[in-house]
Amino acid sequence: MADVVVAPVVPPVVLAGRGKPGGRSDGGLRRRPLPLADLPSPRVGTLVYGVAALDASGRIADSGVVRALGWVPGTRLHIHEGAGLVVFRADRQGVFTVAGQGHLRLPAAVRQWCGLTAGDRVLLAACPADELLVVHPPAAVDAMVVPVHAAVLGGGRP
Repeated sequence: MADVVVAPVVPPVVLAGRGKPGGRSDGGLRRRPLPLADLPSPRVGTLVYGVAALDASGRIADSGVVRALGWVPGTRLHIHEGAGLVVFRADRQGVFTVAGQGHLRLPAAVRQWCGLTAGDRVLLAACPADELLVVHPPAAVDAMVVPVHAAVLGGGRP
């Protein structure tokens, strides 16, 4: 097999100031700077995120999120649904509790309100400062993400 020589990739050269008064002393050769990517803004939020699958009993298990909230088995919780989201809040008067292994359980009525079934994956957003956890069902995540993707993709659906 014959050796193949591959030519090097060299950025284009821009000639500047050639033949003009005040031209460059380096012979007029100048390289264009390489393009830089836009960097994302630094994170300012204090939310802790997780993703968990709902089991057939309505349990959600994400020990990192529960630990960030400081909830231990037996912690009493109040649960309510609003705008398609499920909100867990630590409440001494709450009728629900963190299960023995640190799992959270969504009551059947709440699962029905949000259209959740076994195997659905949910986005968890915990706010330790307020001792609350917001569960985002797939429909709520779609409502947030699809418009952003459409804008990035130029109107195309993801």
